[in-house]
Amino acid sequence: MGVAPRPVGKIERLDPQLDQIIRPDAQVELIAEGFAWSEGPVWWREGRRLLFSDIPRNTVFEWSEEGGLKEFLIPSGYTGGGPRQGALHGKQPPAEVDEQGSNGLAIDDEGRLVLCQHGDRRVARLAQRLRPDRRPEAKFETVADRWEGKRFNSPNDLAIHPSGAIYFTDPPYGLEKGGDTSARDIDFNGVYRAAPDGSVTLVTRAMTKPNGIAFTPDFKTLVVGQSDNEAPVWRAFEVQQDGSLGEPRVLFDAAHLVERGLAGSPDGFKFDQRGNLLTTGPGGVLVISPEGQHLGTISTGQLVANCAFGDDGSTLYMTSNMTLCRVKLKTRGAGF
Repeated sequence: MGVAPRPVGKIERLDPQLDQIIRPDAQVELIAEGFAWSEGPVWWREGRRLLFSDIPRNTVFEWSEEGGLKEFLIPSGYTGGGPRQGALHGKQPPAEVDEQGSNGLAIDDEGRLVLCQHGDRRVARLAQRLRPDRRPEAKFETVADRWEGKRFNSPNDLAIHPSGAIYFTDPPYGLEKGGDTSARDIDFNGVYRAAPDGSVTLVTRAMTKPNGIAFTPDFKTLVVGQSDNEAPVWRAFEVQQDGSLGEPRVLFDAAHLVERGLAGSPDGFKFDQRGNLLTTGPGGVLVISPEGQHLGTISTGQLVANCAFGDDGSTLYMTSNMTLCRVKLKTRGAGF
């Protein structure tokens, strides 16, 4: 599954401003392959490695320049018994298996891995702090699994505020039978806030299919992507003092890219230090300026589900279908 880095894809330049973000001679590289559906990357600074989910395989993998590709955490998103579990942990599942594993990942201020767990329908965190010298035990603590007594659909992606509050999206993609919504408890796809005291509030239901989520570098604005080909938009919400969200505005609308027949929809994304949005969408990873201008697209040649900055903050790692790819940038990720 680990491979010698090799060039793939291409970079489409739509505006000269892109040269301030990506060098003209930059190449997209494939660095690992053979996954069922890679997602949710996060850079673990202390461990100097990338962690990411393989959702159907119910596994978190790690990748580093020194150690290559290794299994890191099994199970990652479904910890119960029954048919979703079976013997699939860590193994290549057949195509019809539901998306049972973890999706979005984050690391909190205490060095604990926080996971959106499709199969368990919750946001959870590892009970112990991550340690570079050992693989963690699959022992989890629930952060949030219900709103007003009703089970979530399948928490998908998350963003941690400096207050310690965790904001997350809850579409139905991880429900059994390929996201069958007939038996779900909540009949809409919301965005929620889990406060440090354990309370959970609905912060918006304005998104039809909320997916990726991230704060701007100053944490004053929360952006949510909508993976809906009828309205493929990214909406920006001002974060209020009490943690609630203001009225949304559309940051970028990718309808014209969908109309061109480009594969993909708004999914995972991150901000760089300058406030540029690097987001998966139709055609690959779109680079969007703070003013909402599309500067260019990084294509891996396959669908891209999510991305994360790593190394010193100037490498963009991309979970791209069955592969893991990267590209070196001139900019750095927010927080580096």
